[in-house]
Amino acid sequence: MTSAPTHPRPVVVWDAGGPYSLHKTLGIIGRGPGDRTMRLTPDAAWLAFNTPDGPATLGISAHGTELRAQAWGPGAEHALRTVPALLGANDDWSRFDAPAFTASLPHAAREARRKNPGLRLPSTGRMVDALIPAILEQKVTALQARRSFASLVRKFGAPAPGAGEHLGVPTDLMLPPTPAQWANIPSWEWHKAGVGPQRSATVMRVVGSASGLERLAGLPAHEAATKMRSIPGIGVWSAAEVTQRTHGDPDLVAVGDYHLAAYVGWALAGEAVNDDGMLKLLEPWRGHRQRIVRMLYLSGFRKPTFGPRMTIQDHSTH
Repeated sequence: MTSAPTHPRPVVVWDAGGPYSLHKTLGIIGRGPGDRTMRLTPDAAWLAFNTPDGPATLGISAHGTELRAQAWGPGAEHALRTVPALLGANDDWSRFDAPAFTASLPHAAREARRKNPGLRLPSTGRMVDALIPAILEQKVTALQARRSFASLVRKFGAPAPGAGEHLGVPTDLMLPPTPAQWANIPSWEWHKAGVGPQRSATVMRVVGSASGLERLAGLPAHEAATKMRSIPGIGVWSAAEVTQRTHGDPDLVAVGDYHLAAYVGWALAGEAVNDDGMLKLLEPWRGHRQRIVRMLYLSGFRKPTFGPRMTIQDHSTH
């Protein structure tokens, strides 16, 4: 591996021109507190990922409305080029924030937007990095999937460029495996990480199509989602989870989520609904349905907690 540059180059990448929340904008990318590929510290965000030019570590800090980035590793220049989109520079809230549209919003969503004017929808452009954690979250709890992902990254990833060498870079920051490294994980290691054969087989199909998948980042979100679903094992839910992160998709909703339809139903109609009911409730805001969902979560609304809980499947023991 090529050594990281000794002196990273700080760059002013974007002026938000108004309120901006680094943590709320980038928080959707991480997969829980155990995800070593991303760290949010009080004054910065740190991400480690592989680029076409090699691995990179990216550190971003906010200074008022101005965002600055530093990068380490062979992929540093490539990583820096992705920063504006990552921070939401292409995310347009003008229609959502227009008075007539705002007046049509549910009260909880309207208040959440008023209290969170600094939220942007990030666009990572990294398809495989978003797809693999989404696959691991299929048909299991988020907690179980995040443990599996964290375990696999610790075992088959690599230290991030600059980790433990440069001031500020978290010492435990790690790169996720490359597609080739994911492809070489033995079946028993997936089993030990709690990932069943159906999900691991889907990951193998994804990494086998990695170069083609990465090109989908250049397509509109809805088109990228449709093409993703041509891979067996990738459905509407997974595609939505990916484009929300890779494209900053403001509209596509994760149909098929175990909790989401009921949550939206309780928030907007005072009762649980199914996926069709959720889409009907969100239809007045088509084009911004995912923004509505984000606002509902940020509002702090909690649906009633009665009802059966999802059973955690332990694939590591059978």
